[in-house]
Amino acid sequence: MGILSIAVNILVFLLLAPLFEGVIRKVTARVQSRKGPPVIQPYYDLLKLLGKQNLGPGNFAFQVAPMVALASIFGVIVFLPLGHQAGGLTKSADIITVIYLLTMGGVGVLLGALSSRNTYSLIGSSREMITMIMVEPVLAMTFILGAVKAKSLGIAAAVSGVAGGRYGASAFLMMAAYLMALMAFVGRQPFDTAEAEVEILEGPFMEYSGPNYALFKYYLMLKQMFYAALFVVVFVPPLKTGFYGMDVLVQLALTLGVILLIALVGATNPRLRIDQAMKYYAVWIAVSLAAVGLSVYGI
Repeated sequence: MGILSIAVNILVFLLLAPLFEGVIRKVTARVQSRKGPPVIQPYYDLLKLLGKQNLGPGNFAFQVAPMVALASIFGVIVFLPLGHQAGGLTKSADIITVIYLLTMGGVGVLLGALSSRNTYSLIGSSREMITMIMVEPVLAMTFILGAVKAKSLGIAAAVSGVAGGRYGASAFLMMAAYLMALMAFVGRQPFDTAEAEVEILEGPFMEYSGPNYALFKYYLMLKQMFYAALFVVVFVPPLKTGFYGMDVLVQLALTLGVILLIALVGATNPRLRIDQAMKYYAVWIAVSLAAVGLSVYGI
């Protein structure tokens, strides 16, 4: 069952991440009274990029950065207990491993931006670094909350420690902090300050094209789906049907609901300035720390 769960995780994310991106584009267009592209347009975009030539600086760091980012998100995906199955590598991982791998994805983006030596990329990388420093603690506190409730650092125990245990003030506070930080996690408006297409022209990805840019695009889609699925796994009480396949479908349906929320918030809110975003980040950190503090006392 362990190998099967790993294979299912990878295949599900590989196949559905672009589809969820297409759903966000379509919903955004509808909210803004536009027709929008087809839902399957992200698949076409990836195929088109894969068929083009890589351009830009030829240094090693620039070339390897997309692979570092993509490998990091794949490493995290295999640890997610999709379908409530804590099998395979999930049993061998702890929350420190997951946080490390997620941070490595951001490091890959920074590495590519800094090695491109483009002014817009440097501005985007500085904003990406600020976002990582200010938002990653919320993710860490989410895992720590589950670990405190489950009394274990294991990833399977930590992610199920909130929804699988008794709900209290700490769980609701952390859920609020995670939802507020979700748009920053996935780089969507109003917190897409690192890319900011109109302002700094895709920021960290300014110099990328062809297959390398396709890897980064895929990384962003997978990351978006992962954070949406993580919210379902951590905060939604397990709806176990007794069948692994049905449990996976239920979780994916709930994940789609989170994706729709991302689309609606992004389509109805203007982008914040980086200084405005930092004030919001500080509030999220304070709320998440309060939630962990309450959980220590069993509240």
